[in-house]
Amino acid sequence: MGCGKLKIRSYDVQVHRAGVEDLERRCEVGPTERVVLYIDTMGDPICRIRNSPMYKMLVAELGSELVGVIQGSIKLATVHKPPKNIAKLGYVLGLRIAPVHRRKGIGSRLVLELEKWFIANDVDYAYMATEKDNEASANLFINKLGYAKFRTPAILVNPVDHRALRLSSKTEVAKLKVEEAEFLYRKFMTSTEFFPDDIGNILRNKLSLGTWVAYPRGESWEDFGSDGKVLPRSWAMLSVWNSGELFKLRLGKAPLSCFLYTKSSILIDKIFPCFKLPAIPDFFSPFGFYFMYGVHHEGSLSGKLVQHLCQFVHNMATKSKDCKVIVTEVGGKDILRLHIPYWKSLSCPEDLWCIKTLKNEENTIHQLPKAPPTTTSLFVDPREV
Repeated sequence: MGCGKLKIRSYDVQVHRAGVEDLERRCEVGPTERVVLYIDTMGDPICRIRNSPMYKMLVAELGSELVGVIQGSIKLATVHKPPKNIAKLGYVLGLRIAPVHRRKGIGSRLVLELEKWFIANDVDYAYMATEKDNEASANLFINKLGYAKFRTPAILVNPVDHRALRLSSKTEVAKLKVEEAEFLYRKFMTSTEFFPDDIGNILRNKLSLGTWVAYPRGESWEDFGSDGKVLPRSWAMLSVWNSGELFKLRLGKAPLSCFLYTKSSILIDKIFPCFKLPAIPDFFSPFGFYFMYGVHHEGSLSGKLVQHLCQFVHNMATKSKDCKVIVTEVGGKDILRLHIPYWKSLSCPEDLWCIKTLKNEENTIHQLPKAPPTTTSLFVDPREV
């Protein structure tokens, strides 16, 4: 069946909401081929892009049937290309095609229509993220639509035990004011790939729970937030985004070992609480998660301080009703991977980011997809998770 009767148009909440939600329920996503997740948008299909500076959703219809959907957002961010380091980026996400209508060219049509919107808004690059082992997605974007492999960050997922972790008495943790956090991010992370130009808006968003710093006890952090202040010799910082307020996840498939450990740990904890085994949450029911972003560290002791902050966030999550995992995404070769706790069975060691040039006026712009990373760190915008 061809796509001659296929119609692509902008999402209309009154007309398309029920159809998009139904399609989302029928389409699985996942960090690895062994783990399948389903997304519950809680009645708001555009929840994943609603907090972006500019966004759009397109739907594909065959007659009266909604057969596909795609989302896109636009922002200014750091991209290392001469003569400037700021570029306008278009992010492609949420491509879903009804299972019975796949391999008919519908996905290509949706992406190309979204790219037209990017071009009309003066976007320099379009980029997308997918699982490395998602052959269908990689084939569509790389082989058919001209995207190039760009980066392979790691998605790290750590379950939340209902017990609070014991924190080291040798470390201090302080919550920063938004102005202090923005100052630090602009001072230390502006050169990080994909650092958002509107970082202040992200930090002020109601979904951003705050920014915290960790430093050795006995050193001072008082009133830091402007040039001339002396930082501790070692310190680390991160921010937390409450993604569970936007949408929920539900595990549809997982390794047998994950299922057995989940059930057995809950049972043992009920019968023998004195054992204090880590009780893995029930991922087969809808759950929320915290996303740690803007993780940065300085100094010889900073690795341990990052680990301390992760434990601190875990303890925050134990007080939430439905936060069952903590997620972060870091550069594929970022040393941070050594200090952030995660569960291997639920994590993705190599996510795949692909990028495409949408402008032709500069010869140098074509070199970006082929250029090696200028830094091992990567800023993952929590609005695009």
